[in-house]
Amino acid sequence: MTVMTPAPIDQPEDEEMLVPHSDLPENNHQPMEVVAQPETANNVENQPVEDPPSSRFTWRIDNFSRMNTKKLYSDIFVVGGYKWRVLIFPKGNNVDHLSMYLDVADSASLPYGWSRYAQFCLGVVNQIHNKYSVRKDTQHQFNARESDWGFTSFMPLSELYDPSRGYLVNDILIIEAEVLVRRVVDYWTYDSKKETGYVGLKNQGATCYMNSLLQTLYHIPYFRKAVYHMPTTENDLPSQSIPLALQSLFYKLQYSDNSVATKELTKSFGWDTYDSFMQHDVQELNRVLCEKLEDKMKGTVVEGTIQKLFEGHHMNYIECINVDYKSTRKESFYDLQLDVKGCRDVYASFDKYVEVERLEGDNKYHAEQYGLQDAKKGVLFIDFPPVLQLQLKRFEYDFMRDTMVKINDRYEFPLQLDLDRENGKYLSPEADRSVRNLYTLHSVLVHSGGVHGGHYYAFIRPTLSDQWYKFDDERVTKEDIKRALEEQYGGEEETNPGFNNTPFKFTKYSNAYMLVYIRESDRDKIICNVDEQDIAEHLRERLKKEQEEKEHKKKEKAEAHLYTIIKVARDENLVEQIGKDIYFDLVDHDKVRSFRIQKQTPFNVFKEEVAKEIGIPVQFLRFWLWAKRQNHTYRPNRPLTPVEETQSVGQLREVSNKVHNAELKLFLEVELGLDLRPIAPPDKTKDDILLFFKLYDPEKEELRYVGRLFVKSTGKAAEILSKLNEMAGYAPEEEIDLYEEIKFEPNVMCEPIDKKFTFRACQLEDGDIVCFQKPTPVENGEHLRYPDVPSFLDYVHNRQVVHFRSLEKPKEDDFSLELSKLHTYDDVVERVAQQLGLDDPSKIRLTSHNCYSQQPKPQPIKYRGVERLTDMLVHYNQTSDILYYEVLDIPLPELQGLKTLKVAFHHATKEEVVIHTIRLPKQSTVGDVINDLKTKVELSHPDAELRLLEVFYHKIYKVFPHSEKIENINDQYWTLRAEEVPDEEKNLGPNDRVIHVYHFTKDTAQNQMQIQNFGEPFFLVIHEGETLAEIKARVQKKLQVADEEFAKWKFAFLSLGRPEYLQDSDVVSSRFQRRDVYGAWEQYLGLEHSDSAPKRAYAANQNRHTFEKPVKIYN
Repeated sequence: MTVMTPAPIDQPEDEEMLVPHSDLPENNHQPMEVVAQPETANNVENQPVEDPPSSRFTWRIDNFSRMNTKKLYSDIFVVGGYKWRVLIFPKGNNVDHLSMYLDVADSASLPYGWSRYAQFCLGVVNQIHNKYSVRKDTQHQFNARESDWGFTSFMPLSELYDPSRGYLVNDILIIEAEVLVRRVVDYWTYDSKKETGYVGLKNQGATCYMNSLLQTLYHIPYFRKAVYHMPTTENDLPSQSIPLALQSLFYKLQYSDNSVATKELTKSFGWDTYDSFMQHDVQELNRVLCEKLEDKMKGTVVEGTIQKLFEGHHMNYIECINVDYKSTRKESFYDLQLDVKGCRDVYASFDKYVEVERLEGDNKYHAEQYGLQDAKKGVLFIDFPPVLQLQLKRFEYDFMRDTMVKINDRYEFPLQLDLDRENGKYLSPEADRSVRNLYTLHSVLVHSGGVHGGHYYAFIRPTLSDQWYKFDDERVTKEDIKRALEEQYGGEEETNPGFNNTPFKFTKYSNAYMLVYIRESDRDKIICNVDEQDIAEHLRERLKKEQEEKEHKKKEKAEAHLYTIIKVARDENLVEQIGKDIYFDLVDHDKVRSFRIQKQTPFNVFKEEVAKEIGIPVQFLRFWLWAKRQNHTYRPNRPLTPVEETQSVGQLREVSNKVHNAELKLFLEVELGLDLRPIAPPDKTKDDILLFFKLYDPEKEELRYVGRLFVKSTGKAAEILSKLNEMAGYAPEEEIDLYEEIKFEPNVMCEPIDKKFTFRACQLEDGDIVCFQKPTPVENGEHLRYPDVPSFLDYVHNRQVVHFRSLEKPKEDDFSLELSKLHTYDDVVERVAQQLGLDDPSKIRLTSHNCYSQQPKPQPIKYRGVERLTDMLVHYNQTSDILYYEVLDIPLPELQGLKTLKVAFHHATKEEVVIHTIRLPKQSTVGDVINDLKTKVELSHPDAELRLLEVFYHKIYKVFPHSEKIENINDQYWTLRAEEVPDEEKNLGPNDRVIHVYHFTKDTAQNQMQIQNFGEPFFLVIHEGETLAEIKARVQKKLQVADEEFAKWKFAFLSLGRPEYLQDSDVVSSRFQRRDVYGAWEQYLGLEHSDSAPKRAYAANQNRHTFEKPVKIYN
């Protein structure tokens, strides 16, 4: 997979890559600690099963935040006989993310034409919780032009530099690189169809999760057959019909020799490009696609196929222990979600699935006529489907950290799965025991990488034989069973790095997340034969035609070197195009008659062909060569000589342009006599100049082509005025002004021609363009927008239609305005305000468009922050025509002088939190925020004092002094909390102290005990000599916890994450001896209990990751 867009993107989580320019001296190396030496694997050609050389390296960078360098290289390390190094940009490669790349260390000294192919994973280690380490993987063909590759937006700098996140500890950063080198020839000359009989799917962005699912579904022949039998017609368009798009895709997978594109299918889903580039969840896509097909199959011959294949049923039951009462509910499923965490294999997950839960004590079941009863609750299966889809819960939401995490634990799955085991322990009493639930593994879908991106591929055995295949986007390879099964279990792998190094373990980030099993008894029905007879005639015809066109284009491409394309422009083309499609120069060559002629054809033969086509005798045709001038204009330059006309077309093409281009561009001159019949072209001497004429009408703002003339270089413009008036349809004596159109890039140059001078003196030559118009009377000039040719051409050159969208509805165009690229910031907002009927343009705020993500950029345009409209529309090297607007309640310059903070106010006595938006001048203090807040909130009594706290991950990190300036306060990553200062804190005795109190639970993950905080932290006053029992009473009263619940709570003193449990008789103040220790939040009284509180509706930016959009198929 991995999107390889060679330009940066503003999105926070893109997997984009950019090859940076090596523009700095490369001597700022940092030592790299090499943890493993490369295995010298003997990589034999065409044995893809054998492991290629790979290795993992660790780079420890000290004093990271004090680095004052734009980019930094690691030491060199060797993998696969090649030298590599890691390149990072500590402050980002022109983005607010850490940028990180793998670099070929000796690229400058390698022989011409070198290349090497590697798969690699780059990571930043989380030194507090390894499972939160950030890792991204990709693959690349390295060469002289692209000698480094990686991730421009690897991870946000705000997360990296936040010490509480665990990536920078004691100002040390640890970077890991895993590199696996493959033989280049093995990769690029590989033919999947030839080697395996199967073809892959092209990746259109980050769609490999979809590709692996589609391959899996395609290789269930019964499913494929049903899709082929869905009714479609020849009038359907694949991009608008899911059934037809899927039929087309499956047909191509079955009969094509090359990898197949999925664009038509995603279009039929109604996905816009941004959607396709967002990695959705495979399970979500699977469900939505199957539901959609199920719906489209209704009322057709294949109705019910999806249910027949994938639908099973289970029964949820609650059974009382002491009375005869049982409640049951039957439910259907298309796939089963199995726990990975805490389960060693699929059987353990099924055991957990049917585990009986006891409802007793506080948790008794309310049985209708019997009241509260002890009961057992559980799930049993009524029937399993012929095709069993198991979704392994590799991704989980971690409530403690309010983020998604990936579980890479080892989890085994068998080749044969027996769900009748242990006397049918998974089956309900009414299950049909005559059905044998023995399943064979058909496919393993794998995810490689971390929670925010990565790569998906599938191992499938299409006919359930012993031969497995790996479907990895375009590439299909034969694999052995070890690759498909054991290597996808996940967990840790021990590696022995060789001499003098101790073996170490590392987590495998590639593991199975979905399994497809087929029931043995249904095997023959499902792995059925699918041939041409199953495919509708119109579909075969359509796809054969598509294939023929493709072949034709391919043939043309292959034979292109034997042919020359000749493009012939005529007067008719100039009349059609000038003033409509084009304004500058004479013609758009892509819109003129084009001939494909064999290179050895004599030009005279070609001339005959043209004469025949246009019905004009060959002796009346004269052809001119075009030339590109130094000022970037393109004009007819000279007629072909008689000698040149005897040459072949191929030789002429070489004469006409030095650059290697397969096209020959010609202008065809045909002269007409007085009776408008063609005549022989006049002899042309050096003294004759061919000029082209355009007429401008300032009233109508129109420019059109009116013809061409030969003039003598010694003649004067004044001598041709009557002829020009005739061409324009004016009276012979009409006064006209003449201008020469000289160039238009980068700026328009159009200058008046002095009619008294000769054409030579005016420096006119063959192919020049003269524009003319009636002079504009001074009194009329004011009502004309563009009174003369130069002002009109300037306007045309700079005009820009901009589509404006409301920032609240960023997908919909709201209105369009024709503006000038030269418009200033003020001009643009004035026009927008005018359009919206707004009196004050300074209340308009604009935001630019990101061409890659098709979204608004994260930062709006500052007031007069850009010079011109062009600056607003440019995004890296691309220009967009979209701007977003919003109407503010106060003028933008005023808003920019203000700081906006979101403050969560916690009421002293009520269980409620209200978020307030405070907007104050940047130089204001926290005291000003509190005074402003007092006018907006309900206080418990009029004299209540307020304070402002910084809360991050359920800990209080700071109480803001009233004098602190608000300009530097960042509420983007943590919650700002306002609360009343309790009276007990105001009247502290000499030996009283205020301590932090936090809620926590213990999580035993990867054999390490981890403390996870949750809920709302608070301060508490403790008195000298006070016991835990006394403090507990005050805590219970403060938090209003019921006795029964409170009895289960445990209290501990925690320092740096280690709990020391307290007894009721312990004197708590003795633990908190050191008064003003830095990082006071790391020393606290912990309340250990389960997190049963409902999640508050405001999740105030505890985590800035945007989660995946739900998959929508709109069609």
